[in-house]
Amino acid sequence: MSLTFHWFLPTNGDSRHVVGGGHGTPATASGRDRPPTVAYLSQIAKAAEDLGFVGALTPTGAWCEDAWLTTAMVSRHTERLKFLVAFRPGFVSPTLAAQMASTFQRQSGGRLLLNVVTGGESHEQRAYGDFLDKDARYRRTGEFLDIVRQLWEGKTVDLQGEHLRVEDAKLARVPDPVPEVYFGGSSPAAGRVAARSVDVYLTWGEPPAQVAEKIAWIRGLAAEQGRTLRFGIRLHVITRDTSEQAWAEANRLLDGFDPETVRSVQTGLARSESAGQQRMLALHGGRRDALEIHPNLWAGIGLVRGGAGTALVGSHEEVAARIKEYAALGIDEFVLSGYPHLEEAYWFGEGVLPRLAAEGLWRHPAGPAEVPRAQVPFAS
Repeated sequence: MSLTFHWFLPTNGDSRHVVGGGHGTPATASGRDRPPTVAYLSQIAKAAEDLGFVGALTPTGAWCEDAWLTTAMVSRHTERLKFLVAFRPGFVSPTLAAQMASTFQRQSGGRLLLNVVTGGESHEQRAYGDFLDKDARYRRTGEFLDIVRQLWEGKTVDLQGEHLRVEDAKLARVPDPVPEVYFGGSSPAAGRVAARSVDVYLTWGEPPAQVAEKIAWIRGLAAEQGRTLRFGIRLHVITRDTSEQAWAEANRLLDGFDPETVRSVQTGLARSESAGQQRMLALHGGRRDALEIHPNLWAGIGLVRGGAGTALVGSHEEVAARIKEYAALGIDEFVLSGYPHLEEAYWFGEGVLPRLAAEGLWRHPAGPAEVPRAQVPFAS
């Protein structure tokens, strides 16, 4: 078994502090510390590639740069790294999206992965001209993926659905390989789409018992469709040579949370229609204490950031142990991030990945010779 690890491109800006916002709330001022230039994002992407991450997720929404355009530019500065491009199917026609993906595959050498985001914030969706309610958006996502997948198979598509209609739709050139589709969602409507149409189901970093329930739920729905899926988890990481150093860093980040910013972000996120976002909020309840909700799982990020709000915090050995705990549940892929993203990629890549490699749980995509030696503190 070899686990798959992805990193994150902070197209909303980066910092030595947490860049908050998302899910309908604006990026916090810390996002201006390291603007998301192509040059800086390419540094992160190249570091991730060298360290052995398979891909890098780029977010979508009003708080960040466009994922398609940014990754297309960054891809020119990497050789092997794949790009997990988040996009919202309500903002582009399925035929055009299928064509864009096909073009990206050819021009990048087959390095596109797609993260389909239905959108849980109606007020943000309306800003882009989308006035469907949440359940209707999921039904549209299902129709969208049906069309796109048929086009990728080289079929000519005629469909008149509830929300989408195409006639004589086809691609001049199909993608090779066909991009894998990643997708997350905690509502019943999201589960139905995942079971029918996606390759990898993603969950945010909830405690293992809750993750196990989600996996069982989606597995059951997929089995009814005669399908099997892979599973991934989205987490931040703070990993250091010792547990004390890691928790000191977590507390430093927490000390940097302005109370007014926390209040503003929490007020905004409380309006979210996303079931997953509400599950994230419930992990901390807006409080600054009792944030370690499972050994080495810290909910502090969610005080100022929408979406993924938890981090694995601890020594390299402890973080590796938590990864193995999630892997035992059926998690195959880990989509990780940390502040700042350049430095934290090295902490994880040099501290955790070699330990997993030594146990046969991970291998470097470029071969065993590329695995860095595990960084061990100097003896005192």
